[in-house]
Amino acid sequence: MTDMRKMLWMMTSVVLLGGCGGGGKRTAPEAEQPRVLTRSEAAAGETVRLLEEFTSEIEPYRENDITPAASGVHIDRILVDVGDEVRQGQLVVSLDPTQYTQQLVQLQTVESDYNRLLPVYEAGGISAQQIEQAKAQLDVQREVVANLKKNIEVRSPISGVVTARNYESGDLFAQQPILHIMQIDPLKVIVNISEQFFPQVKVGMPVELYVDIFPGEMFPGRVSLIYPALDATTRTFKVEVTVPNGAGRLRPGMYARTRFDMGSKEGVMVPDVAVQKQVGSAERYVYVIVGDTVAERRSVEVGRQVGDRVDLLRGVEAGEQVAVTALSKLFDGARVEIKQD
Repeated sequence: MTDMRKMLWMMTSVVLLGGCGGGGKRTAPEAEQPRVLTRSEAAAGETVRLLEEFTSEIEPYRENDITPAASGVHIDRILVDVGDEVRQGQLVVSLDPTQYTQQLVQLQTVESDYNRLLPVYEAGGISAQQIEQAKAQLDVQREVVANLKKNIEVRSPISGVVTARNYESGDLFAQQPILHIMQIDPLKVIVNISEQFFPQVKVGMPVELYVDIFPGEMFPGRVSLIYPALDATTRTFKVEVTVPNGAGRLRPGMYARTRFDMGSKEGVMVPDVAVQKQVGSAERYVYVIVGDTVAERRSVEVGRQVGDRVDLLRGVEAGEQVAVTALSKLFDGARVEIKQD
């Protein structure tokens, strides 16, 4: 009987010990992270045209101040007014002819003396030295009259339009130019271009010009001059673009945008909505969907915008999926569910 009690006691102890060996409650499994519902699009490898746009002002192709050779002379007549078109070489101003008239009379006298002495010399009545002196005096007087004529007859050195008139007929010329003339057909634009494009820009290459007052309208131009030196401060070089203006619709001083076709390159294009900006910095980033389940934040370098798509210079490879919706809910490592259209 004693043995039976021992056996029962041992079995009870084993049961009690087994019940105590569990160490308390089991912990419940952690809740699974909720998935963010988003749409994605594949980054596409595309050929990107390098259309570079620069702003500038339209300038006259050439301009000139009309001034006489000397100050303190009276203006006899001004033959043109503001807005008048003039041709190169056209007489636009005449000055007081008093001195010219006096010297012209003197020239006639010297010519008469020379013409009178010439047959006398041919008949042997005077020496060669005397006729040479008379001829020299005649040449000097002719030169004086020619110079005075240039001074009283002021002609335009360029073809263009009169844009300023600062005197009236009869005024005494002081320092201000009498007239200002601009050549406005063609016109020119001076553009500052980044040094990276120096190899692409060539004399004669076509350029598109746009002005805000004619929205959507393009005016063709061509590169007419490339300045040989770069600006060390801005790392840019100057380019002169000549723009025909036969219709006269463009004017100097207008704000203009010039577009240069610098060729093309292979790029990686994504929707512009996929690219986010880090608050407080210049960093741009996207969320790349890895394995259709996880969002991975990637810093990117942004290139050209083409419509609603943007070229990424680094950070994403062609074919990778980038998130385009629910971006505010995403973070690096977020679990995602791809919304199907």
